[in-house]
Amino acid sequence: MAQPAKLALEDGTVYAGSSIGAEGEVDGEVCFNTSMTGYQEILTDPSYRGQIVTMTYPQIGNYGVNEADFESSRPHLAGFVVREHSRIQSNFRSEASLSEFLKKWGVVAIESIDTRALVRRIRSQGAMRGVLSTTDLDDASLVAKAKASPGLVGRDLVQEVMPSESATWDSTVSNWTHLNAECGMGNAESPHVVALDYGMKWNIPRHLVDQGCRVTVMPGTSTAADVIAQNPDGVFLSNGPGDPEPLEYAIGTIRELLGKQPIFGICLGHQLLSLACGAKTFKMKFGHRGANQPVQNLKDGTVEITSQNHGFAVDEDSLPEVLEVTHRSLNDGSIEGVRHRDLAAFSVQYHPEASAGPHDSHYLFQQFLDSMGKGLELSV
Repeated sequence: MAQPAKLALEDGTVYAGSSIGAEGEVDGEVCFNTSMTGYQEILTDPSYRGQIVTMTYPQIGNYGVNEADFESSRPHLAGFVVREHSRIQSNFRSEASLSEFLKKWGVVAIESIDTRALVRRIRSQGAMRGVLSTTDLDDASLVAKAKASPGLVGRDLVQEVMPSESATWDSTVSNWTHLNAECGMGNAESPHVVALDYGMKWNIPRHLVDQGCRVTVMPGTSTAADVIAQNPDGVFLSNGPGDPEPLEYAIGTIRELLGKQPIFGICLGHQLLSLACGAKTFKMKFGHRGANQPVQNLKDGTVEITSQNHGFAVDEDSLPEVLEVTHRSLNDGSIEGVRHRDLAAFSVQYHPEASAGPHDSHYLFQQFLDSMGKGLELSV
């Protein structure tokens, strides 16, 4: 018999369903992702730290899970919500079922709730704090816990997910999924990229290596002096979880690095670059999460279908003169990319490295490589 589970929101709404993961209780901000595939990448993306993720696609898990598709060493999200999880895995690459994966890694998860109703509530009310539990099934108790949970604003979640030390990325080890301090890709003549890891998805260094780069991954708390000591040809600013404004150490480092080496940022890295240049960020009502988000490239008018995962964004009214908007969301008009007008520094809010896709924005990695060859002035 299925074990009962409940999800409670801070507004008093409670959803009853069945557990498909580990026993326990977690709190987090309840959000939703509109992707039809890529659930394993979502589960292992460090950017979801502190969040209970709801999948809008009605059946999840039909192709199972496998170690090669991890985006980090383990799942980082607080909890997982689906309408129905598939009991059958129809893929030759599958090594385990979704439920087995969730139980192995201690992820509390629920199925058999009306995810359409949940998502409509989030869209109308905004992302809310919630509690997901298999141990406490009292509605009033769960709602009180949801109201008392910390949320995301003002918290530094980066230090909970970033690596503790520097390492050289080696994409030949175990299907491109491990950092190895002794064996790197490329050679001494290859462009050397320092990737500041604030909770980086592993598909990012894979793409940098595909461009012929050597990649050194450094903790997001590294100083500008630490980075410069590596003698990089370019600096990459990674994705990561939560509110960017508390990350003063990262903002200060980026500010010191501007003008010294070309810089490319993705997602949280985009927000941190903007903050370092004098902009501000704000918390969105319910964010952008999914693999089907349309973005317009303002240079040539083309539209890219992108993968996104962010609940904060750059405030356009605060944008300093030195930053130019390069990409814009076609859903809500929010900023999706910026470039520095005078220096080789640019960033995007979305994920050009997306796995399982889409792949419309891969060109940005080539653009970063080109900027390293052109020095400190950037033309995009």
